[in-house]
Amino acid sequence: MSTVPVYRWRLAPDGYATRRQLRTLGLRPGGQDVAAQLERPRRRRGPLIAHLYRIDHAKPVRPMTPGRAAALAKAMAARRTCPVCRRDAGYCIPRSLGMCVTCAFPHQQCTA
Repeated sequence: MSTVPVYRWRLAPDGYATRRQLRTLGLRPGGQDVAAQLERPRRRRGPLIAHLYRIDHAKPVRPMTPGRAAALAKAMAARRTCPVCRRDAGYCIPRSLGMCVTCAFPHQQCTA
């Protein structure tokens, strides 16, 4: 097992990026292994760890196809549909409730 270099928070050298940073650059890791780690110390818990990838080995993000866009829209519509009343709630149904807020708390009314 190889070890990866560990850098302190905000002290990583140029040429490395997190997944989110790669995404803002229009890139993805593209199957490469983690090249380094960032550690941010915390007082009462273990450090926060961020994985870094090499920018020069990253690949461009795959373009959104019409089929993928349709599948994503269908999945998001399913997350918004209440399984009890079968209506589109207009927001993603909380998994903790398993139904829209109106069905979960029928005795409360909005006072806005």
